[in-house]
Amino acid sequence: MQDVRKWAEGPRRVLRRHRDPVVVQTLRSATAATIAYVVALRLSPEPAPLTAPLTALLVVQVTLYATLTNGFRRVNSVVAGVLVAIAFSQLVGLTWWSLALLIVASLAVGHLVRVDEYIPEVAISAMLVLGVTTISSTAWARIVETLIGAVVGMGCNLLLPPPVWVDEAGESIEGLARRLRQLMLRMGEEAAGLTPWRQAAERLHEARRLDHAIVEVDAALRQAEDSLRLNPRVREGLLHRVVLRTGLDTLEICTVVLRVLARTFTDLAKAREPEPLFASDAGAAVERLLSQIADAVVSFAVLVTTSISESAESAEARLTAELHSAAGTRDKLAELLRDDVRRDDRNWQLLGAVLTEVNRLLDELDTEHRTRRLLEELDRVSAEQRAKRPPWLTWLRERVGVPERLRRNRGGGPGRSL
Repeated sequence: MQDVRKWAEGPRRVLRRHRDPVVVQTLRSATAATIAYVVALRLSPEPAPLTAPLTALLVVQVTLYATLTNGFRRVNSVVAGVLVAIAFSQLVGLTWWSLALLIVASLAVGHLVRVDEYIPEVAISAMLVLGVTTISSTAWARIVETLIGAVVGMGCNLLLPPPVWVDEAGESIEGLARRLRQLMLRMGEEAAGLTPWRQAAERLHEARRLDHAIVEVDAALRQAEDSLRLNPRVREGLLHRVVLRTGLDTLEICTVVLRVLARTFTDLAKAREPEPLFASDAGAAVERLLSQIADAVVSFAVLVTTSISESAESAEARLTAELHSAAGTRDKLAELLRDDVRRDDRNWQLLGAVLTEVNRLLDELDTEHRTRRLLEELDRVSAEQRAKRPPWLTWLRERVGVPERLRRNRGGGPGRSL
């Protein structure tokens, strides 16, 4: 049986590797560059039209949205550079001072035509064209090769559709939630015993390091958001983008609150050393409460990343039950801490801060708060899109009308499928 599992794991590893962004980008870029070179050999007068595969290589991105936007900017940057080079060749030719003026003019033109990260490409194209002898033929050949590379690059994304990176973004969000859970469990175990303040400080440093994980998850989410734009295979792309984004926002707030809670534990350990952080009953309640909140964080991540309605309903029911149990434990902890403060009020500020931070975690994970936040963000993003919409498109939508089903779906829940 173990040999069968090992044999079955091989194809699964290959399939996961096939969807890896690095592998996908490498294969699609190589394909686009090769096709662009073959086409340019037939259409360009140059013996080695390397501008075409270079353009295709730069144009092809992981998502269709990035390919289209980068393709247009890439073409604009090269054409602008060629035009600047033609103007300089007619006026001054190539000298050391004309090269300096060419670079300054090209970079200025790049800012004017708004090619963003391709501004240096304007100067590069101008220098390459100005440095050759037959200016006119080379300039037109470079423009033709650039157009070939851009068309082939965008065509590869249409014929070979890029993957939708929602699953990868969901895995990143769930991974962040599990790291939060592990940290909460360790903090709870240490709160129930005798914890030196240096050990509590180590948990504080660990909570601070979670900021780097949030940056990585945000990058994966941005890629997923781009893959949902202009993708004909995706329905309700706006809804999924908002669900994932608001879910990450909630986890980020939970990370910040957990860091503050770790700081409170560190200060409490310093103040009470060599005594335990909490009395025995209160320490056990803190451990149980953090364990329940840790499970709720993972259930919340599953809720915002699932794409099947039945799974979303199950995750929401599980999250609601876990939050209800955590609220009961929180109330019990509040009674125990109140009794401790009556006996010894030296650290009442820190004990009160523990309850405040726990309440913030429960409020952020609350399902009603989540629904309200989701609807507000949907309304905000929809209003921004309407403001950017061309007047002629607004007029057309008013004349043709939008089906009522689509209007309802724009406000659907996070459990709707792709």
